[in-house]
Amino acid sequence: MPFFQEWSSQIKSYNQNIKLSILANVFAQIGFGIFMVIYNFYIRELGYAEQVNGQVISLTSLATALILVPAGMISDRFGRKKVMLMGSILTGIVFVLRGVFEAQTLLLILAFITGLTMAFIQVSSIPWLAENSKSFQRVHLFSIYSAVMTGASVIGNLFGGIFTDVFSLFLSPLMSIRVTLIIAGLFYFSSFIPILKFQENRVVKKEKKLPLKEKIQQQREGFKIILLFAIAQLIIGIGAGLVIPYLNLYFADRFMASNSIIGIIISLGQAATAVAMIIGPLMVKKFGEVKAVVILQLSSLPFLLLTAYTENLTLAAIGFLFRQALMNAGNPIQTSLMMSKVNDSVKGLANSINQMVFNLGWAVMGPVSTGIVIMYGAYWGYAIVFTITASLYLIGSIYFLTVFKSINRPAGASTAKSAQSQ
Repeated sequence: MPFFQEWSSQIKSYNQNIKLSILANVFAQIGFGIFMVIYNFYIRELGYAEQVNGQVISLTSLATALILVPAGMISDRFGRKKVMLMGSILTGIVFVLRGVFEAQTLLLILAFITGLTMAFIQVSSIPWLAENSKSFQRVHLFSIYSAVMTGASVIGNLFGGIFTDVFSLFLSPLMSIRVTLIIAGLFYFSSFIPILKFQENRVVKKEKKLPLKEKIQQQREGFKIILLFAIAQLIIGIGAGLVIPYLNLYFADRFMASNSIIGIIISLGQAATAVAMIIGPLMVKKFGEVKAVVILQLSSLPFLLLTAYTENLTLAAIGFLFRQALMNAGNPIQTSLMMSKVNDSVKGLANSINQMVFNLGWAVMGPVSTGIVIMYGAYWGYAIVFTITASLYLIGSIYFLTVFKSINRPAGASTAKSAQSQ
């Protein structure tokens, strides 16, 4: 009961801006979940080589990596609402276009544009939540936010697989995928409605503009924290880029699973992640933020290796579920830690750099992953890339513990202190 009472009181304390933001991101994540679980199959159905999927992933991630820092600065300068509104509308339109066009050049161009437009909503959501909450609320807030977003992805993944299979009963395989992708775009587009209702009261301080060197000097500690987080995210992003974009292809290639089965497995993985994220604050109370993240990440590695080497679909699904849940459960904890360590004026920049380096990892490793699978086949190809990912996750976890253990603290103490200061 104390557990549920704690969460209930936390949720009731959130203001309307937070609730609207969560609703907007639910629509966006459902659309994104539908799109991501199906789009790889759209490329295949058009008859393109496997490398095209790698190019699409790489171009999307590269575009996001390139625009994130400018987008973060624009968000800091002109306000979160305008930036998120633009991102939601443009991304929804581009998703629809990607489900309509067939020419390879257009698909690659639209993949790049998707990376640009999605960055604007991604880069503003976390700072928006941070600015509309008190410091003692944030561990719970980022956990519930991540859990709800993951739950929305579950719905999207399920819809993606089921819609495609249902539509294929009376449409061609290509048309059933196309209709599903268009529906995904409409879901994402609808996220602009809650964003329109945001109440943004920006306080524009008329201060003397400082040269970049002086600004960095004043924010030295904040920029140091941003850099240290960026290195951690780059290591994890490189590992994730080898595996995560191709999990649907892994289940299809190694086990010949249907679209519905793949959608259900990925959805269950997202659901398990949502539950793990809710439990995250309990881990923080016991171990502190840094140790909680590291314990969760290291616990995921055996399950990643199980997925890499098993030839049994059930074991692969179990390995995937636990790896997904444990590895991602620490994300909101890391976000809360980072947001608590940087000034409001650079929160957008901090979040954008963090996501930029993660996307760089995806951009760099996309073609590498597909190349290894083509070279070594559905068993050893995926086994090799999963093992490399496990090694990188291990390195990233050790780095995170080594660098941030000095700022580790139990959440209970920090929460009480923050509550008093507010």
